[in-house]
Amino acid sequence: MQVITDIRKNVFNRHTGVGLGNFDGLHIGHMALINTLISECRLNDLQSVVYTFKKHPDTMLRKTLITPLITTNEMKTRLLASTGLDILCYQDFDEAFSRLSPDEFIKNILVDTLNIRLAVVGFNYRFGYMGRGDVEYLRKSGEKFGFRVIVIPPVKVNSEVVSSTLIREYIKKGKIERVFQLLGRHFSLYGTVVDGKRVGRTLGFPTANITAHPDMVVPANGVYITKTKYDDKWVNSITNVGVAPTLKNKNVFSIETHLLDFNEDIYGKDIEVCFIHKLRGEKKFENIEALKHQVESDIRKARAYWEIMK
Repeated sequence: MQVITDIRKNVFNRHTGVGLGNFDGLHIGHMALINTLISECRLNDLQSVVYTFKKHPDTMLRKTLITPLITTNEMKTRLLASTGLDILCYQDFDEAFSRLSPDEFIKNILVDTLNIRLAVVGFNYRFGYMGRGDVEYLRKSGEKFGFRVIVIPPVKVNSEVVSSTLIREYIKKGKIERVFQLLGRHFSLYGTVVDGKRVGRTLGFPTANITAHPDMVVPANGVYITKTKYDDKWVNSITNVGVAPTLKNKNVFSIETHLLDFNEDIYGKDIEVCFIHKLRGEKKFENIEALKHQVESDIRKARAYWEIMK
């Protein structure tokens, strides 16, 4: 898969099929769109292109309200690379781009630059200045400029329409199993293991501490059964998200993962933490000993969970 970060420096000699959207999360609705795009492009000898943004458009349009991400661009690129997609384009959503009219976007970007013959979009896709373009406008423009438009209907799970907004809310509430259903995979956080206060080690439960990407949504405070990946190895683990109130660390937020039956030094290594199941919410214990007993109980529950999964 080719990754393009500046389409002005690329010439699309072949006709393309283009998937349009922000694609934060690459949830099951997004993947329905992308799989349709790839399939149709193969049938019609088109290059398959996903055209998306380097940053969420809300960072420009709603400057005081930051929309947390479900996937970073690095994660998005890694996931799309496994689909058979030909080209991934990241567009800067800056002031100039935000002011393109629907007609300018279609003519300048889709037709003149991307050499489009097929557009695949979601049912609620909007484009152009102030979102004035919609799927019906795109269809009519396709008739004018000679490209076909496929609109993917809403994907529902238990009567809920799958959306990035809905998934973010479930992540924030710690409803990780529901996130899995909507996302189609386990929600993950990536980070480099940093040196913490090493309190977990003194309790007998050493932890790998990571700092999540500042733009990422983070699960609700609590303790989770997780899987941790490093150097292409997966290790059973439990993860605490929160401020560890029992330790009186002045409410310093942290993401700390204890890897079960593991004693390697991974400080400075990049890891991925997949959130599988929430064990409990964050709680302040009377003393360190009570905390230690609770962690032991959490680990027993995690072991029982993984035993069932064998």
